[in-house]
Amino acid sequence: MKQIILGTAGHIDHGKTSLIKALTGTDTDRLKEEKLRGITIELGFASLDLPSGQHIGIVDVPGHEKFIKNMVAGATGIDIVVMVIAADEGVMPQTREHMEICTLLGVKHGFVVLTKIDLVDEEWLELAMEDVKEFIQGTFLEDTPIVPVSSTTGQGIPEFIKTLDELSTKIPERTSTGLFRLPVDRVFTMKGFGTVITGSLISGHIKVGDTIMIYPSLTTSKIRGIQVHNQSVNEAEAGMRTAINFQGLEKASVNRGDVLANPATLTASYMADVSLNFLSSNSKPAKNRMLVRFHTGTSEVLGNMILLEKEELYPGETTVVQLRLDSPVALVKDDRFVLRSYSPVRTIGGGHVLNPIPQKHKRFKPDLIKGVKSLVSSGPEEITSYHVDESGYRGLSFSNLKLMTNAAEKQLDNIIQGLLSKKTIIQVDRENRIYIHKNTFDKLSKEIKDHLGSYHNNYPLKAGMPKEELKTKFPPAMNSKLFNLMLNQMIKSNDIAAEEETVRLAEHKVTLGVDQKGIQKKILDTYIKSGLTPPYFKELAKGLGVDVTRANDVLTLLVDEGIIIKTKEDLFFHKDAVNDLQKKLVDFLSSKGEITTPQFKDMTGVSRKFVIPLIEYFDSKKVTLRIGDIRKLRKG
Repeated sequence: MKQIILGTAGHIDHGKTSLIKALTGTDTDRLKEEKLRGITIELGFASLDLPSGQHIGIVDVPGHEKFIKNMVAGATGIDIVVMVIAADEGVMPQTREHMEICTLLGVKHGFVVLTKIDLVDEEWLELAMEDVKEFIQGTFLEDTPIVPVSSTTGQGIPEFIKTLDELSTKIPERTSTGLFRLPVDRVFTMKGFGTVITGSLISGHIKVGDTIMIYPSLTTSKIRGIQVHNQSVNEAEAGMRTAINFQGLEKASVNRGDVLANPATLTASYMADVSLNFLSSNSKPAKNRMLVRFHTGTSEVLGNMILLEKEELYPGETTVVQLRLDSPVALVKDDRFVLRSYSPVRTIGGGHVLNPIPQKHKRFKPDLIKGVKSLVSSGPEEITSYHVDESGYRGLSFSNLKLMTNAAEKQLDNIIQGLLSKKTIIQVDRENRIYIHKNTFDKLSKEIKDHLGSYHNNYPLKAGMPKEELKTKFPPAMNSKLFNLMLNQMIKSNDIAAEEETVRLAEHKVTLGVDQKGIQKKILDTYIKSGLTPPYFKELAKGLGVDVTRANDVLTLLVDEGIIIKTKEDLFFHKDAVNDLQKKLVDFLSSKGEITTPQFKDMTGVSRKFVIPLIEYFDSKKVTLRIGDIRKLRKG
């Protein structure tokens, strides 16, 4: 059976609550204050079985202008709206505002109920009918039935039920696939049950025993029990009015406006890119950074409206804006919202979410504005490609793309596979399913070449640039896996070459000038002759009468090529001297099993200032293993 939720709308004291009581026998005004004042303040709930067997969940909303935020919360997730208009008063201010809110929230189905017909004569009733017909002209309720009823006498109630039953057959069935989301509209405690949360399940499904997460607080808890229309059930699906009982959850940890979802499926953000319809009923333009009340789901959050392409937004205009909010909200693309002014409080517009987790935008950027606008009408594949491209070096995860496209998991998976096969996007992290765009990959390749080229120009005698130094040239947000993947791809395509911890352009070769070749010869001759008693390099350069910086460049090249070996700062040896000593050391250890520092000193025949750096060099190269005051030959 389809799951259908009906919501009321209309001005205060036009008979919404009385109508529901006449239909269901339930008085949805449950609070003491509501009884005393005779008005609806909080949301009320009931249910109705239609003659066809269809079961309907009902949400009754307050009509008073002070409680519009409760009305918006109740209108979230409804399938059918009953616009209640009293025959003795006709269309009133909140009738109009409720109509605007329902339109902004994307409600598509409903009809009008003309209540309190027992209080007017036939002539007045006809005038009221004409008034209503004029009011609904051009709205989503145009051409829908207008049903006159009296909740007091019961007149018209059978016609109401018949009209509702016929309309219910036209409501499309909801899919239970997709993200489980339930915006919280009530939180209370029940003796013997603990904390209970209620709301309209807007997508997905849940069952007893599931673990859920509360957004934006990220509190988790396990479902102990589920009720739908006061009946205990094992599971619930999209379209059901649901009450959920949790294990060990404190009432204070949940608030109206929070969203229940599966763990790690939503991302709370302080910003949202939206398509905004600024109502034509507004009396003056909206300015950039206008303070607004952002209503979505069951939440109300203050924030600033950032106009991306205008200085002012005129009544009746639609544009893209970025909302910057005081508190984080957990949204999904295409979620509907309502904007109300801060003071005086009234509905000024609304629309749908284009990007629930955007970056902070600068205004008046033509490419950015064009891109955000493209999200209004583009398909999931174009939207996926756009967002991955915009993510740059950060890349985008599959889980975030689900929120940004509102595509079902299987559909998004097919889109991703298609873009991968066309090489439009590239997977950089298999475990976390993170992707970057080919444009980013190409840009990164060019920047790596540019950085290496600049490095080679500045250090022509260095074989390559240290990988870690190269990585620091890019934003910290860049994934290390992306950096390594990029290097590997460029090595495969022969754009760059790598030797241990350095990289270079493939065509880069170290060439010495005539004067540098002369310096190189002098350095090599000195180290060959000095054997295991070389001078410190600064002394060597000074003795040769060469520039220290130029001599150091040549020395670095010799070290990179493995001809000269560095043991510690400023102390270098020729490789032949070190290799000969290593052979003697290995032979000694193979025969004797161990060696002390004094024995090593005797073997080398040099002073302690050379002995310690040399034996520590062999430790570092894993030739020897130090155990206390002795060294042994390291296995392998």
